[in-house]
This record gives sequence, structure tokens and C-alpha cells, in this order.
Amino acid sequence: MRYNLPYARSGQVIGLLGGSFDPAHRGHVHITREALKRFGLDRVWWLVTPGNPLKANGPAPIDLRVQHARQMMQHPRVTVTDIETKTGTRYTAETLQAIQGLYPGVQFIWLMGADNLADFHRWERWEWIMENVPVGVIARPGDRVAARMSPAAERFQHAKIPGRSARLLARAVAPAWSLINVPMVDISSSQIRARGDW
Repeated sequence: MRYNLPYARSGQVIGLLGGSFDPAHRGHVHITREALKRFGLDRVWWLVTPGNPLKANGPAPIDLRVQHARQMMQHPRVTVTDIETKTGTRYTAETLQAIQGLYPGVQFIWLMGADNLADFHRWERWEWIMENVPVGVIARPGDRVAARMSPAAERFQHAKIPGRSARLLARAVAPAWSLINVPMVDISSSQIRARGDW
């Protein structure tokens, strides 16, 4: 099971940014760099998913998406991985359980855009995720209000760390989450696909 998996040592704090990356773009690169700084992470792993259970149409082949993501995200503290194809998991909660089992002693932080927080209550076992893994939320243009008013934000209001103290998330015990506002790159994978550039 350990074959060809990213390296991590006990005590490290690793942010996990999951998605289809169909395709990866400079917006993903930007939020990754901001997350490294603002949440005090040692590393970030991009988890390129085989498919998104909430999307009807499947993405481009995973090998192509991983290869493109590695070309886009060249940073010594960022690893692009297709770990879900190795763990055989489909939903985020399953993947997080598998990763925690593979890497005892490593602190993982789930990273997502504020748009995902707005819909988080639709995710499979979303409350388990919040209760077991600290969550770092990165605000993108137009998503802040919906994220702050979301069922997930209201349900876990007691566990929120203010954005100005976001570095505390790295050593926090779940449930804990923090929403940071960052200067954003306004681009999306769907825009790129619509232009026919992918």
C-alpha cells in the first residue's frame, strides 16, 4: 500500500487540496501558495480525484490531469498525487480515513474554496470530516457570504478560528476551521473548458 505514495514524516502538518483539477490552473497555484503561508503548513498535497461524485460528467483521464497539474504547480513543498486511485476511495471522508491510517503522527488539514463550504452539507459524511480533520477555507470572489451563512459554518460556528489567527489551525484539534480572505485570481477550470483550451 505504501508503494508510490507521497512521503511524510511524523509531526508534519500537510494541507490536502482535493479536486478534479480538470484542468489545474494558476488559481489553484495561487490558493496553494496562500494556504502554505497563512495556515502555517509544512507541505500541501494536491489530491487529483478519479471523479467527483457530485458532478454528472466525468473529467479528462486522470494521467493527463496529474501530468498537467505537475507542470502547473512547481513548488518544493507541494506534491501532486493520485492517492485516491491507490486507496480505492471515492468520497472525501473515506479518503481522509485512509490517509490518516497510512500516515500516523502526521497532522492533515483539509483545504477548500469558500464555494465548497457553501455546499459542504451535501458531501458524504461532511460532519465526520469537520469533527476529525481541521479545515482551512480560502475565500474566492463572490463566495464569502454564502460560505459564512452555510449550514456547515453555522453548525460548527463554535469551532471557528478567526482568519487573523489562521496559523493556529496547523496545531488545532478538530473540530476546527478557519476562513481566510486572499487576493484572488479569478479563473476557473469550467471557464478554461468552455474556452476550449483543455
